[in-house]
Amino acid sequence: MKAQPRPFRVEVGDLEALEAATRAFRALDYQYGGGFCRAPLAAFGSWTAVLRKGSVPPRLRRRLCRALADLHNLLAWTEFDAGRDEAALRSFDIAAELAAEAGDHDLLANIRYRRGRLHLHRRAVDEALAEFEQGRAAVRRGPYARTQAILSANQAWAWAMRADETAALRHLGQAADAFAAGSAAAPWSRFFGENDLSAMTGTVRAELACTVDPHHAVRAIPFLADAVAAYGPEMSRSRSLTQIMLALGHALRGDVEEAARVGAEAIGAAREIRSVRAQGRLRPLEAALRDGPSSREGRELLTRIAEFRAESRAGPEG
Repeated sequence: MKAQPRPFRVEVGDLEALEAATRAFRALDYQYGGGFCRAPLAAFGSWTAVLRKGSVPPRLRRRLCRALADLHNLLAWTEFDAGRDEAALRSFDIAAELAAEAGDHDLLANIRYRRGRLHLHRRAVDEALAEFEQGRAAVRRGPYARTQAILSANQAWAWAMRADETAALRHLGQAADAFAAGSAAAPWSRFFGENDLSAMTGTVRAELACTVDPHHAVRAIPFLADAVAAYGPEMSRSRSLTQIMLALGHALRGDVEEAARVGAEAIGAAREIRSVRAQGRLRPLEAALRDGPSSREGRELLTRIAEFRAESRAGPEG
């Protein structure tokens, strides 16, 4: 009888390599967008199946499940960023299963936050709010206030989309309180620093300017401008997306010339990253430009947006 091959034995070094690879892919995602690194990350994710099927010492089982969950959560995020929503949802499901096996409630909450963001991109507010609420239920059992801040800020954005000013501002206040309550964060939540809190505060205000009262744009602009100025090249995607919201704030305020200047910079930056989310962020800006007074600057920016959309449709997914 032919001898059966012995199962691969998972050691600490394998987990350290997996965690280091996830950190490296996460940095690429922040800087260049999910479309840039999705394919190699998916290939790496397929290879890691050998780890899950291997022989794992009991003392390493939870760490392995956590590391694999983190990897699949990131893969799902890059799939979303590349416009592959259904694939993203499947990867989120795998990540959630692994996070539950690891007993990591903070990671489960982060997965729910990211699923919710996919629905917000689609402007499916009910689905987004349901995900964020499940995230809140999970994070109550976790150790990090930072995750609570992320969830509350995104709930605020969802309520702003629904034109509920009271709920949006209440959750925005909760986000600020949770952020101030603790600085510790897991690897998947460390991106959310003061810049991101400012960016989300400005984003919620800009959304309220669209759905409730244009005067919210005045409150949005300083937060968005501060965040844009503070983002470095390692956070190019966040900077570009926030610039689009800043351009929207200026357009709603009636300063079309400044909206055109900032919007042109945002589109220039968006050309350097691989993220479909820029196109979604540009829709309210287009609407504000079309609904506002006609101007040469506004028409030029609308032309730039149309050209960017055409280029995005023609380009490879990556």
